[in-house]
Amino acid sequence: MPAQLYPRPDPVATSRLTSDADSGGLTLPMLRIRGRSVMALVITPEPPFTNWFAALDQQMRRSAGFFADRPVVVDLAAVLENIGRDAIPIALDGLEERGLRVIGTEGVGPTLLAGTRWARLPTSLQGRDVAQTPRGDPPAAVSAPSLLVDRPVRSGQSVVFEEGDIIVVGAVASGAEVIAGGSIHVYGALRGRALAGLRVGAGARIFCRRLEAELVGVDQLYRTAEHWGPDLHGRAVQVRCDRGALQLSALD
Repeated sequence: MPAQLYPRPDPVATSRLTSDADSGGLTLPMLRIRGRSVMALVITPEPPFTNWFAALDQQMRRSAGFFADRPVVVDLAAVLENIGRDAIPIALDGLEERGLRVIGTEGVGPTLLAGTRWARLPTSLQGRDVAQTPRGDPPAAVSAPSLLVDRPVRSGQSVVFEEGDIIVVGAVASGAEVIAGGSIHVYGALRGRALAGLRVGAGARIFCRRLEAELVGVDQLYRTAEHWGPDLHGRAVQVRCDRGALQLSALD
């Protein structure tokens, strides 16, 4: 990140703080503030709510782990335009009831959340959408940089590289995740979650030496372990998009 965003403490101010603290017999710690980017999902409720939430419930039953521990930003522009401001808290309540971790909103201003239990939510989170390949287009080969991870990815760790491919020399543990703008290559067991194609879209692929994953996804498509069956478990596998569907195939 640009150095000017995080200037070093002014030595005069630091000295004054120390002197004031010492005079009162209290030593205050130096504050450390760091910038960190977080990968969030953006979800867009649409009217009629009955149908939209039914579709969401069905998707969550099929892939229960997809939203697990994932921050969610809710785009409420369609709700505001088609139903009105009174429907905004209804949409947010419905998402919370389903266990989604809502961290912010888009498409509405803070005044539209005022007076509701959602007033605390930020409405102007800064971020950028990831380019997606239209469903009808064939995957295109895209040149991208790569990130080499030369050690196993442990449980609870998250490796995110939006600019290109991720290569893991080792295993990805259960409870870990690897998220790449391009393809993912795991030279070991893939036991956690792997999401590829955030930047290049459907042209990305996932390769692993041993498939034991909780969830795999490419572009906007994903599948969980219960949906690819026992025949592929423990085998070298390739995951790719093929005519609008996510295909898993053995490499051995």
